[in-house]
Amino acid sequence: MPADSDIDRFDSRRSTVYASGGVVATSQPLAARTGARVLEDGGNAFDAAVATAAALAVVEPMNTGIGGDVFSLYRTADGDVGGMQACGRAPASASYDDVRHDVAEEQGADPESVSELPAKSPHAVTVPGTVRGWEATLERHGTRSLGDVLESAIRYAREGYPVTEVIGSAWGRAEELLRADEDAREEFLRDGRAPRAGEQIRHPHLGDSLAVIAEEGADVVYEGAIADAIVETVQDRGGHLAVEDLAAFEPMFVDPDSVEYGGTTVYELPPTNQGPVAIGALAIADAVEARSRPYESADRVHAFAESLKRAFHDGRRYIADPDAASVPVLHDRAYARRRADEVCPTATDVSAGDPPMRGSGAENADTVLLCVADGEGNVVSYINSLFHGFGSGIVAEGTGIVLQNRGACFSLDPDHPNRYEGGKQPYHTLIPGIVRFGSDDWAAFGVMGGYMQPQGHLQVISNLLDYDMSLQHALDAPRWRYFVDGTLGVEERFPAPVATKLDRRGHDVRVRQPWLFGGGQIARYDGGVLSAATEPRKDGIAVGF
Repeated sequence: MPADSDIDRFDSRRSTVYASGGVVATSQPLAARTGARVLEDGGNAFDAAVATAAALAVVEPMNTGIGGDVFSLYRTADGDVGGMQACGRAPASASYDDVRHDVAEEQGADPESVSELPAKSPHAVTVPGTVRGWEATLERHGTRSLGDVLESAIRYAREGYPVTEVIGSAWGRAEELLRADEDAREEFLRDGRAPRAGEQIRHPHLGDSLAVIAEEGADVVYEGAIADAIVETVQDRGGHLAVEDLAAFEPMFVDPDSVEYGGTTVYELPPTNQGPVAIGALAIADAVEARSRPYESADRVHAFAESLKRAFHDGRRYIADPDAASVPVLHDRAYARRRADEVCPTATDVSAGDPPMRGSGAENADTVLLCVADGEGNVVSYINSLFHGFGSGIVAEGTGIVLQNRGACFSLDPDHPNRYEGGKQPYHTLIPGIVRFGSDDWAAFGVMGGYMQPQGHLQVISNLLDYDMSLQHALDAPRWRYFVDGTLGVEERFPAPVATKLDRRGHDVRVRQPWLFGGGQIARYDGGVLSAATEPRKDGIAVGF
C-alpha cells in the first residue's frame, strides 16, 4: 500500500458498524431497521434483503417499486457465489419499426432521424421483474414466506411514514411528472405537491397491492388482477405490453463475471448489466499500475479515470442482451493491456466513440441498493429500481404501482447491438457487487446512480484494497465522475490542488452536486465478525445486532 499521511487525516463522517448477529445497510433508516428486525427474528440475509427491498418500495418510491426490476449477487453460507437477474423484457409483439415509427410520430420527426426512445413514452415500459425476483430469492435461499417479509412494507404504506430529507428533495424534483398522471397524483402527492421532509404520507392503493401479493403470491402481478391493471394502463397510452408478456416472465440465476484485483476476487453481473464495465476498468487500472500512485495525487485520479473511460465506452458500445448480441469479454487481461497502452500522461479520447443513449437519462438515473450479512456467512448485495425518478410516471390504475421506464435504455439506432426489439432485455445500469477478501471473508457492496455505478465500484474497491481504508472511510471519500459529455466531475469536497492539476492534464474538470456521485453500501462477513457502512450522500444507516 502506498504510504500517504493524508489518508490518515481524512475525517470520516461516520463509524463502521460492527456486529455478530447480522448487519443491514441501505439508503433509508426505516427500511434498514425492517431488515435488521427480520434477522433478529431468526431470518437469514436473503429474507432480510427482500423485506428491506419491499420497505424501500414504499418509503423511497421514486427510486424503486413493484413496477421495476431487481438484481442480486450473493455468497451463501455454504460457499456458493451466484447472481440473479430479474429483468423484464420489451413486449414480444413490439417491433423495432413500429416503435420507431410511433416515437417519430409523437415527435413530429422523420423515423430515420430518431435514435433514442423517450424516457416517458409508454414504449419505455418493460415487464416488471421485481415481485417474481423477490419470490425466487426466498424460494431458493430464504427461510420465510413472501407474505411474512412484506408485513412492514404493508404497514408503512397503509399507516404512513415520515419522509426523509434526501428522499424529499428527489420527490420534489418529480412534482411535474406526477401531476401529469391521475393515479400518480392521488398516490404520491399531497394537495398537488410532493411531501416535504418530516411530513407523513400514506400510499393506500400500494398498500392494498402489497397485501394482495402477500396473500396470493407473485402470480397476481403476472397473471392476475394486478397484471390486468398494468396491461390496460399501458395499452390505453399506446403501448404494446400484453398479459402474455407478464405471464411468460421468469427470473434468471446466473454465474457472475469476476476479475482478480489486489489479491481479491471482485464479482459483477454479466450482460445485460453493466458489470463488465466495472471489472473491465479494474483490469485496465491494474495494467497501468494506477494503485502505485499516492492517494492525494492527480496521477492517481488520472490513471483510474482514463482506465474507466475506456471500459465505459466499450461497455456502452457492446453490452446488450446476450441472447441477441455477441458481447466481448471486456475484463480479458490481454484486451485490458491493449486498452492500457492507450493511456497517456494527458487526457485522451477513446477509440469506441461517443456513448450512445445520451438522452435516455441513464447517466443520472437513481435506484436503491441494500447490503446484508448474517452470522451464518450469507452476504447479499440487492438492487431494485424504476430507472428514472418515478420511472415512466405511469401508475397502473387503482394499484399505486409505478411502472419503470427501463426500455429507454434501448437504442433506436438500427445498427446498435442494444437496439429495440420485441422480447429483448434492455441494457441495464444496475450492478450489485461481491468481493472475496479471503476464504472466509466476503463483502457485499455497491454504489448507485446510473452511469456512476461502475465508477463508484472502481473507486470504492480501490479505496479498500489499494489504500487500506475502513468500510466507512471508503464510502465517505470524495469522488470523481466521468460524464458522457467528456467532462470530469468532482465533488465540492474534492481537493482543489488535485482538481487544478487534472485540469492542466487536459481534463475538463467541473464541480458537481453531491447527489450525482452515488449512494454506496457495504456489508461484510469476516470469520464471524460482521461490519457494515453506508454513506452521507443518502438518508440511510447501517444497522447491526
